[in-house]
Amino acid sequence: MNCRRCGTPLRKPGDYCLTCNTANADAVVVEFDDDRARLTMLDEDEVVGETTVTTRPERDEQLTEIQLRNFAGRVADEIRRKRPDTVYAAGAREPLRETRAQVHHEFYRVPDAKADAGGEAASDGRERASPVVSWVLDRRGDRALEVVETPPREKIGGSHSTLIGDRKGRKAVGTVAQHPHVKKIVPGPIDAGGTGSRTGLRAKATRAGTNGNVRLLLRDGSSVQENRIVTTAMDRETGERVREDLNEALRDAELQD
Repeated sequence: MNCRRCGTPLRKPGDYCLTCNTANADAVVVEFDDDRARLTMLDEDEVVGETTVTTRPERDEQLTEIQLRNFAGRVADEIRRKRPDTVYAAGAREPLRETRAQVHHEFYRVPDAKADAGGEAASDGRERASPVVSWVLDRRGDRALEVVETPPREKIGGSHSTLIGDRKGRKAVGTVAQHPHVKKIVPGPIDAGGTGSRTGLRAKATRAGTNGNVRLLLRDGSSVQENRIVTTAMDRETGERVREDLNEALRDAELQD
């Protein structure tokens, strides 16, 4: 592949051109398995290239922590070569989570491939793509949500300042506050009459309202706290996308079952 601006040959499809400082891919879709990751580079609604990063567990067992970190590092290096605006990822949770920690691009987890998706060609004539890539392509035309630059700590405010669950409660709220489409978190009053929880603090983002905002429900023992999450979503549909991403982040933080 050559640079779309100056024609300089690129080492790999979708690489950022250092000759004329031009990006040749504006998004990367990563599909993770436990021992490999398939990267698909997109430029608007066109697939411009693919590459696969593999690793091998010792004695065909689960990856060690060092192997996992190195595997994710190789995937992160491939992403950085492209300098994309956005990264979409699906699949195995551990390498995905480690890669997400190593890159600083806008990063979204998207649904895994559905059995009925089939990888069929899209209705607009695009060539056959994986179900995950097709899912991303079908939604990239949606109106982009505003990204909030406010530091996470400054997003938390309101008349109630106490959070249940002590350190884990603060971790849950901090996890939500890090999301780029969360504007503000307003802690609510604590209700001590809930059903007891035997698993310690659990956190869940509830169904989005018509204005795109969601609620963060914290449950610790018999205490329950409902916190209002103001997002940049403009309606229920886009709010649901934010909610799904928040719940995935809470699962990664081991705050959900």
